[in-house]
Amino acid sequence: MERSVRLVLIGNLFLIVCSLFYLLWWILAFKPVGAVKGLKSGWLLLPALVFGAAGVFWIVQGIQEAQLQQSLLSLGKIMLFASAAYLFLAAGTWALLKRPVTTELLLIVAWTALTLAEVHMLWGTGIFQPPAARAFAAATLVFGLVSMIAYILYYRLDAAAGYIDGMIPLILAAAMMAALDLCSVVRL
Repeated sequence: MERSVRLVLIGNLFLIVCSLFYLLWWILAFKPVGAVKGLKSGWLLLPALVFGAAGVFWIVQGIQEAQLQQSLLSLGKIMLFASAAYLFLAAGTWALLKRPVTTELLLIVAWTALTLAEVHMLWGTGIFQPPAARAFAAATLVFGLVSMIAYILYYRLDAAAGYIDGMIPLILAAAMMAALDLCSVVRL
């Protein structure tokens, strides 16, 4: 397996750990009853940030180093589209739905774009065959849409439903990264 693919797989592992720390923080800090507030739970965001930043670094490094046999989009075009999508979604959810813009929107859009770039790279290097690449691209878009729906609904839900709603994007992201790693190793 070439170095670029190994970097992406390592990055995915880091993003899984990031998601787990973020999820643990959410579970403790947003419990409807008996929430653990302040630094008693907030410290969990520090390893989430470190693992998340490292994961993104390794994935981007791997994508940039990849020797693509075929390509449809550049990383730059994916990021340009993601930037436009973020601005559109931030303005739309704020103006039309009166939903406060939070960091989670940026994370959802960035994760979706990064994962699509990764799927493109895995297809372009021959790790994924076209059916697997299409399936992962579709799953990424569906997971991104489900995460956006959860993001939009959060402030409209009661505490118990909002507590569960907030976990959905984190669970989906970790599951996708694990599936990408597993399927990359078996070379679908």
